[in-house]
Amino acid sequence: MPSSHLSPIQDSAEGVLLTIHVQPNAIHSHYVGVHGDALKIRIASPPVDGAANEALRRFLSEQLAVSMSQVTIKIGHGARRKRVLVKGVTSRQALGIFKLENTPGGHP
Repeated sequence: MPSSHLSPIQDSAEGVLLTIHVQPNAIHSHYVGVHGDALKIRIASPPVDGAANEALRRFLSEQLAVSMSQVTIKIGHGARRKRVLVKGVTSRQALGIFKLENTPGGHP
């Protein structure tokens, strides 16, 4: 049974793994907050031909100050819920950027 206390941001051997709930077709791309056990991110791109996935990768690379080549969607290419690996970033850095650093389990 999944725990509601899982952090959407977890360290991995290569960097940080993010669990993300994507909402495409937004007016502009921005981080909304936590949605269950995932970061909710609205993306200003339609979910057509991988456009929203590329926009998500671009958004995360900008937010986490890494190149797009360091951001890989591992699971969920065709789904709203995704697991994304960001190389060269720690969970502590990501928690700070997404303003989750002072909360148990990473939740606000």
